[in-house]
Amino acid sequence: MPRLRTLRTLLPYIFAVTAALLAVFILTHNYPSLFLSSHLSQALLILTNRLLPGCFTFHSPVSPPSTAEVNMAHQFRTVAYFVNWAIYGRKHRPQDLPAEKLTHVLYAFANVRPESGEVYLTDTWADTDIHWEGDSWNDVGTNLYGCLKQLNLLKRRNRQLKVLLSVGGWTYSSNFKQPASTPQGRANFANSCVELIKNLGFDGIDVDWEYPQSQAEAADFVALLYAVREAMDAYSRTLPTPYHFELTVACPAGPQNFMKLDIPGMDRVLDFWNLMAYDFAGSWDSVAGHQANLYPSASNPRATPFSAVAAVDYYLSRGVAPSKIVVGMPLYGRAFQGTEGLGHPYSGVGEGTWENGVHDYKKLPLPGATEYFDREARASYCYEPRTRTLVSYDTVDMARTKAWWIREERRLGGAMWWESSADKEGRESLIGNVVDVLGGPGVLDRRPNLIEYPYTKYDNLRAGFPNN
Repeated sequence: MPRLRTLRTLLPYIFAVTAALLAVFILTHNYPSLFLSSHLSQALLILTNRLLPGCFTFHSPVSPPSTAEVNMAHQFRTVAYFVNWAIYGRKHRPQDLPAEKLTHVLYAFANVRPESGEVYLTDTWADTDIHWEGDSWNDVGTNLYGCLKQLNLLKRRNRQLKVLLSVGGWTYSSNFKQPASTPQGRANFANSCVELIKNLGFDGIDVDWEYPQSQAEAADFVALLYAVREAMDAYSRTLPTPYHFELTVACPAGPQNFMKLDIPGMDRVLDFWNLMAYDFAGSWDSVAGHQANLYPSASNPRATPFSAVAAVDYYLSRGVAPSKIVVGMPLYGRAFQGTEGLGHPYSGVGEGTWENGVHDYKKLPLPGATEYFDREARASYCYEPRTRTLVSYDTVDMARTKAWWIREERRLGGAMWWESSADKEGRESLIGNVVDVLGGPGVLDRRPNLIEYPYTKYDNLRAGFPNN
């Protein structure tokens, strides 16, 4: 009889737990994207804990770490590309950057003169000349304005914020091959990088060569990076207080490109790697696919021609430390029109925000579209049934999933975004959500930037912008 009474006492709890688990199963099966929402996850866990008070302790996978965990964890990098053309149609200025949530801004792009190797700015009006509020037209001497003045002001207010000059990019990458192949070309490249650092207030150089295509070019890339490293170190030794200028690359996530790199040779001189874990699918493909998935899809392999995990695993296998891999994420989506869905043919890409088939994240999801989460590939997208348009992009829940993957599953170095103008503000900011899951600004790389440039040709930078 006592056993029967005990069983009768437990029956309500058993039914309650069964009902709660069934609810979780139904929700996650039919609405997988909701499962990754911190709000719903916490609500389900709280409900279950109330049904069985004190029996279980639950931890949300997207909750910030405790103080002890923060102190033990390595510091993360949060890196955003700022493009100098963003000040025009996009109306996006350096002043608009979420500086307190970033450790690095990569200022894009400088170009390379193929005949000499000289690195030079591509839009001096945007870079050094345009005047904004607070900029006087009556300053005496030679003074720095434009985006680079504003970035230097951000550095003074946010001492963790490092600004690197990004050289190359897809459009200019054909200009690397010739100068990288000769000692003089490499020296000109490195010395002109240092001149730009010295005069414009950068904290280092990001090299974006897309992509070396032979063993000889891979060796030239290593030699080019060594030349830049040595030139920056030589300049550092001339400063009143030596400073470590950082050297990074934007690196490929496709095996047809990363397998051609001398990764161990590059790694010896790089501070970290910015993995371009996006553009896995697009208008160049025959079927609609995920453009920034973490994992391959075994059930729908045509939808995942590449994956972030395969790229990360390859770089790790070549000796790169996990803490040096910064995972790139898109602040845009790639569209496929006239398609039945992932892995199916499409008829076109349609118009975009600034170019065909590419939509700023802040314009997504499309009107009338529903957002979905592909649990197998760990990727998100929206689908609009009237025009049969699918757009592959990171939703808030997907960005939080990636941050958790970086922080807990793979223990990587941080996150990078292309590019800053396309993010939303407030609670739907992808940058803000990733920083939240990583643990907040307190877990970010706090190594200080450089604000003393005694040899610059610009009087206001040398004096520390006394009028601002």
